[in-house]
Amino acid sequence: MDIIAAHGSTLLIIACCFGFFMAWGIGANDVANAMGTSVGSRALTIKQAILVAMIFEFLGAYLAGGEVTSTIRKGIIDPASLEDSPELMVFGMLSALLAAGTWLLIASLKGWPVSTTHSIVGAIVGFASVGISVDAIHWDKVGTIVASWVVSPVLAGTISFGLFMSVKVLILDTDDPFQRAKRFIPVYMWMVGFMISMVTLLKGLKHLGVEFDLGLGSKFANAIPVSAAAGLVVAAFGAWLLTRIKEQPNQEHRFANVERVFAILMVFTACSMAFAHGSNDVANAVGPLAAIASTIQSGGEIAAKAALPWWILLVGAAGIVVGLATYGWKVIATVGRKITELTPSRGFAAELGAASTVVVASATGLPISTTHTLVGAVLGVGFARGIAALNLRTIGQIFMSWIITLPAGAGLAIVFFFMFRGIFA
Repeated sequence: MDIIAAHGSTLLIIACCFGFFMAWGIGANDVANAMGTSVGSRALTIKQAILVAMIFEFLGAYLAGGEVTSTIRKGIIDPASLEDSPELMVFGMLSALLAAGTWLLIASLKGWPVSTTHSIVGAIVGFASVGISVDAIHWDKVGTIVASWVVSPVLAGTISFGLFMSVKVLILDTDDPFQRAKRFIPVYMWMVGFMISMVTLLKGLKHLGVEFDLGLGSKFANAIPVSAAAGLVVAAFGAWLLTRIKEQPNQEHRFANVERVFAILMVFTACSMAFAHGSNDVANAVGPLAAIASTIQSGGEIAAKAALPWWILLVGAAGIVVGLATYGWKVIATVGRKITELTPSRGFAAELGAASTVVVASATGLPISTTHTLVGAVLGVGFARGIAALNLRTIGQIFMSWIITLPAGAGLAIVFFFMFRGIFA
């Protein structure tokens, strides 16, 4: 208590800097891989991708991320174990933010798409094991998060594989792919609108006081008809856009006109992916910062949940945008170009498959990583063209970085935890 009273303002300023640094890492790594398919398939330029990410990441975080976050991300440790020594909570969360941010910086420099969730979880496990006790960690929760290494890419890869095969059968492998594209793409646009709406209704809008109760029982059942109607609006808008595209003669590439149509669709799926990502992962930066702010402002009282003030969301949103704009290109290059060759039709299948996986996970409580989901989706699309279409060396490096992430976050957090305790205690 004395440490918080004496150094509260200093600790809060440091926390804001580290929260911004962690958000920078999310922008440079996580958001970059969410936008990688759009940029890699040349459906969006890097500037357009940054603009889409700025708008929809923030909307996803604010509308679907909720205004309250767990002070200990994912319930890894029990807040009650820190009640007698709140300064350990502050030191621990500071070290977790700095450790996760540092690992994301290293991964981004290397161009590795890694999970921000696993980075912050590893960091929290690290500080808790040395700062509190190994018994204070809920190892079953850690186990479910590790399980997401397999669940996320397999589920997303399967959905994306199915989507791309449907595109091949319905559009690409036909006599007149351009006319078939104009007929079937509104159906895919309906799916995009449906997914964005489902993410919004299932994951958020609670704090805005908006509830759709159509008397159908569960929240999931109530969300389906509303999302179906939202999908129809998106499909109608998309169909109107498609009427403005004229077929151009192209002797070199018979699918060039179809890919132009899919490039328009990619704008919708990029928005959908950014929104889904914002709702799922932005709390990795703002959650620990909210925990520190809540503990300091209450004079050392630790709550299981902490409010997310507007200024904390702003720190997170600003860090994410700066991270994507300054160093996101490395991870964008890995996801967009180095795993497999992407075209707008392949990129669309990958992004919609990844967004769909986030919705399925939200509805069923499956543990997922957005990064692993998107990489798995790109793998699924590449696999649809045969194993030779995949760059196995790049995939091996990515898998290795995933395995290293948890222990790297833990090791760095232990070092930083002892450093902060030495300085302030």
